[in-house]
Amino acid sequence: MSQNTLVVKQAYTGVTLKEISMHDSAAIEHMLDRAYELHQSGALPIFKRISILQKLSVLVAKEHEVFSQLIANEGGKPIRDARVEVTRAVDGIRIAIAEIRSINGEEVPMDLTEAGTGRKAFTILEPIGVVVAISAFNHPLNLAIHQIIPAIAAGCPVIFKPSSSTPLCGLHLMKLIIQAGLPENWVQIALANRENSETLVTDPRVAFFSFIGSAKVGWYLKSKLAPGTRCALEHGGVAPLIFDSCQDEEAFVSGVVKASMYHSGQVCVSVQRVYIQKDKAEYLAKKIAHVAMTQVVGDATNEDSDLGPLISAKETDRIETWVNEAIDEGAELLCGGKRINAVSYEPTVLLNPSKESKVSTQEIFAPVVCIYSYSNINAAIEAANSLDVSFQSAVFSQDMSLAMDVAKKLQASAVMINDYTTFRVDWMPFAGRKHSGYGVGGIGYSMRDMLEHKMLVIKD
Repeated sequence: MSQNTLVVKQAYTGVTLKEISMHDSAAIEHMLDRAYELHQSGALPIFKRISILQKLSVLVAKEHEVFSQLIANEGGKPIRDARVEVTRAVDGIRIAIAEIRSINGEEVPMDLTEAGTGRKAFTILEPIGVVVAISAFNHPLNLAIHQIIPAIAAGCPVIFKPSSSTPLCGLHLMKLIIQAGLPENWVQIALANRENSETLVTDPRVAFFSFIGSAKVGWYLKSKLAPGTRCALEHGGVAPLIFDSCQDEEAFVSGVVKASMYHSGQVCVSVQRVYIQKDKAEYLAKKIAHVAMTQVVGDATNEDSDLGPLISAKETDRIETWVNEAIDEGAELLCGGKRINAVSYEPTVLLNPSKESKVSTQEIFAPVVCIYSYSNINAAIEAANSLDVSFQSAVFSQDMSLAMDVAKKLQASAVMINDYTTFRVDWMPFAGRKHSGYGVGGIGYSMRDMLEHKMLVIKD
């Protein structure tokens, strides 16, 4: 197979879904030229952007099952969860429409001192320029929505590079965007290798860079950006949950399994570390393991699959190594711990891994959850805060005073109280701290990042 051909495979079976020609350096240069020229020529009127997005929301809704099947096939997300992703995507477009109507400039008072008297001033918002977005595999439609739609809404030309494992959703979305009436080249899809992707991102014509993926790649690309290019980075975490008490332990246990193993744990805010009081830790861990063992692992297109495959055999190899290392370093294996096939791994629960084990310190991105016992809640908070990554965290307690105290002490961009780290709605701010990211995501927040303030001062 030619190095210039991208082969997209069914995530579970490995059957070829599509072969697509990749873009070479000349094609990338042409994309940048077209996008920059469009920005220089001026943005589409706001009413036209609204009309296009309104039509797009209808078109995506009509293609609901088409997108669901694409997500399940290329990305391995169970079909039931894939359908939820498409519903979120439609809502995301509608959120952008609402945000367009609410974003505006403001009057700036000038006569606060004598120097400003005799002047009126106000701000207007202008599109920042060419947006380049690089995306991840795990939510191939919804991530495209979060990176492409804010750019359209803000009036910016956008070049979108999907994951090489899951490009089909992005390509199909682009067809619908054009069908909805967006003029040619305002959205372009780049299918590029690493070298050409870096060229795309670091070009001085790029005004804003949006990245969702690994911290190693994201921080590297940020270091290579041209002077003046703004960016937003969204990486992963090793999400902690501190358990004190709850009204319904059975519901809590089932929720931990869902929050740690949804999409086989391939979610940046999956519950990975659960801290439970010493006298309850083993008891609840065994309950979690019992529920985890009931999860059906299989082809994501099967209606009865709870968990689908991992994105590649390489990832399965890595996970197997990490879990075996954790067991050798003292973790108690309560369930799972074995690969099912080349791309599937058993739902796995580990009790009290070493705090130095990879499963305790690095994002595992797998159906693996670690339970730790604590004797003092401050020690649990210290352990939760001990890593150089920080995204969303959680605390469960019927004592709201204690829960609020824990929430204030947890180093996180968001703390869920009596809920799981995976909770998200698409209009809320979504961001990592420390090594987990830079800037703030969420439809409206991304739109504001893609707009620049200009102040106009009028002398009487």
